[in-house]
Amino acid sequence: MLVFSIGLAFAQSDVPVLKGDALPLATATGLSAYRLAAGDVITIRVLGEDELSKEKIRLTDAGTVPYPALGEVKVLGLTLGDLERIITSGLKGRYLVNPKVSVHIEEYRPFYINGMVDKPGGYPFQPGLTVRKAASLAGGFKERASLQKIFIIRDGDPQQRSQRAELNTPVMPGDIVTVEESFF
Repeated sequence: MLVFSIGLAFAQSDVPVLKGDALPLATATGLSAYRLAAGDVITIRVLGEDELSKEKIRLTDAGTVPYPALGEVKVLGLTLGDLERIITSGLKGRYLVNPKVSVHIEEYRPFYINGMVDKPGGYPFQPGLTVRKAASLAGGFKERASLQKIFIIRDGDPQQRSQRAELNTPVMPGDIVTVEESFF
């Protein structure tokens, strides 16, 4: 069960405005709700089994990782806990009696920021990233930047809808942030 904090409001133009708490925060157990996707780099460790541990594996464009004894494992959209359970169940019995598997993220896929910032482009994601922090990584807002005209296209949105954002709106890996120009 995911714990969501919905922070969607509507401006006069009926464009949704993402508030500072508009993304899933964590599962009910307090574990990360972060979903793996192409470009993430992960490390898989199996306690006491170095030959089954894999360092810095980049997810393919199809969202898979090669893993000894299990072959190509589809991890797209899984949480770290989901992947740990899949690998544990794949190794249990055939290869190990009671495998202890841990998975962690070495490198998140980047986010992108463009428009009225000093250095637009792609930047490494950091947990806790907001629009304000993303703009700081990109050299700050330009003088003509409109802080009321900031939009985000979420990575997982199949319609690629541009949603209005505020300075404290969370930015996730793969998101595209656009800061528009102020005309007065």
